Amino acid sequence: MAENPTFQNVTFESAGGEAHGYLALPESGSGPGVIVIQEWWGLVDHIRDVADRLAAEGFVALAPDLFGGRIAHDGKEAGQMMSKLPEAEGARLLAGAVDYLLAHEAVTSSTVGTIGFCMGGGFVLALAAQQGERISAAVPFYGVGQAVPKSYEGVRAAIQGHYGERDTSYPAEKAKAQEEQIRRESGAEVNYYFYDAPHAFHNDENPQGNYRPEAAKLAWSRAVQFLKDKVK
Repeated sequence: MAENPTFQNVTFESAGGEAHGYLALPESGSGPGVIVIQEWWGLVDHIRDVADRLAAEGFVALAPDLFGGRIAHDGKEAGQMMSKLPEAEGARLLAGAVDYLLAHEAVTSSTVGTIGFCMGGGFVLALAAQQGERISAAVPFYGVGQAVPKSYEGVRAAIQGHYGERDTSYPAEKAKAQEEQIRRESGAEVNYYFYDAPHAFHNDENPQGNYRPEAAKLAWSRAVQFLKDKVK
């Protein structure tokens, strides 16, 4: 595993304008591309840390800023910010991130992977449905919000999901139904894992205290290996 990834704040074209993000590069200087999609809190230190951890595993990781620099300080504010980001707008912005990564000189893969959390998990699925074969691996962690698509017919990516059995924001039964819908509508490889954990169990900086280290460690190891296997 590579260590000491480098990072930079970047600007890229998206949806007819400019978007911003955090780009983490592996020590080798190049690798497969992965998009990291934020929770409803914004592009906070935890999401940058996720990008850094992926870079340490050899990926070129881009975390787009969906909220234009704004950071939420509590659940009410986060919910308001999420509600003001329509699925179509967020997906267009993320499409620019796909274009940026695939054209980046450090990216060695012909496709990109995606990983996202909470709201970002919903956008992972929306982006996979929108981008088709350009997304080879999609990893939603407890994806919720208006970003969750109604149809998965456009999905060509392999999907690995991570959900909590005690998640009250997106109940496990709903996630299991989603897994079957994706499989039925897209024919893609789909595998959802379920953990004895609440919503946001992967976030070790979660202000609501939902972090569960054992579940987070297991889910992360599965996700990293999946991305290594699928993003070429």
